[in-house]
Amino acid sequence: MLFDQVQESIQFIRSKTTLQPRFGIVLGTGLGNLTKEIKVDVEIPYQDIPHFPVSTVQSHQSKLIIGQLGEQIIVAMAGRFHHYEGYSMKEVTFPIRVMKMLGIERLIISNVSGSTNAEIEAGDIVFVKDHINLQAANALRGENDERFGPRFPDMLHTYDATMIELAEQVADEHNIKTHQGVYIALQGPNLETPAEYRFLNIIGGDLVGMSTVPEVIVARHMDVPVFVISVVSNKCFPIESIQKTTLESVIEVARVAEPKMTTIVKEMVQRL
Repeated sequence: MLFDQVQESIQFIRSKTTLQPRFGIVLGTGLGNLTKEIKVDVEIPYQDIPHFPVSTVQSHQSKLIIGQLGEQIIVAMAGRFHHYEGYSMKEVTFPIRVMKMLGIERLIISNVSGSTNAEIEAGDIVFVKDHINLQAANALRGENDERFGPRFPDMLHTYDATMIELAEQVADEHNIKTHQGVYIALQGPNLETPAEYRFLNIIGGDLVGMSTVPEVIVARHMDVPVFVISVVSNKCFPIESIQKTTLESVIEVARVAEPKMTTIVKEMVQRL
């Protein structure tokens, strides 16, 4: 059933363009303006694509973009989906399966996050090196379709070391301060309590957010190398540094950091 739905989406998308994307990019809050750098061949509203959900988050667009970023052919999700919007994990991750079946060889994901590491400040850029999944549902739950991947995918090398190394090289060349960190995924949509932030720090988390990990798990299931870049929107540790957070403040921090993230992603794509 899922495989057939993916094929229907692919058939529709391929009726709109002949380009063959090599890279998939998920443009979360923090990399949305990368669309301005893409030489667009086609933009397809999510609601037009068979079986696609539609993003309901204020800071997310809802369209699939296929075109050129520099010399590379890419497919970009301008807006993602979240479990807290009411979608199942299979719906949240459906576009990742579509991008893989379209032919992508690598996946780049962006997000915003809270920092649970005292050394990582609001506005800092972090390359995710690992994750802790505390979301209740899993996109791989249920009958496994071997055409996508194995029943029990190994998660040892989930985050691609080559892409992280290249991202650090690009950042150094442009004097952009970055970190590496562990991302903890929670269900949302509420932010966390001080006690929860303390807990996340204790168990080894550097970042906390409500997205990304389901997409990463499904990409890993299909053996797609993944790179995740995150901009810290608010500092959540130590506890005394916490301030009230609003969507407007998150978007503003992401806006300021966005040119740096765009530079890193653009140059990575050209060099890979």
